[in-house]
Amino acid sequence: MVRRKSVTDGDDNASPTFEDALAGLEAIVEAMEHEQLPLEELVAYYEKGSVLLDRCEFLLRSARDRIKLITLRNQNEIEPEDESGSDISPASAMPSGPPDGSDDDDDDIRLF
Repeated sequence: MVRRKSVTDGDDNASPTFEDALAGLEAIVEAMEHEQLPLEELVAYYEKGSVLLDRCEFLLRSARDRIKLITLRNQNEIEPEDESGSDISPASAMPSGPPDGSDDDDDDIRLF
């Protein structure tokens, strides 16, 4: 007979991968929903689930940040420094005033 993996099995000192943390959360939810557990064990499962949830959120946030950085690099939003040492970005090369060169300070919206 195959023994189901307990939610308390494993090394608590090592940081689990996203997949391991998610599997642990799923096992905790399953146990809490379908087993008659004493209060102390329910609280212990909840505590461990909270730690695993924090780990999953951290890993997702980290992955999202890395994807944003890769996307920005691919869109040339982040330019490497040129030989003179100044940082040149596409936004700094754009003129900030109106396209016709006039300094029109009124707040009217113009379509043409």
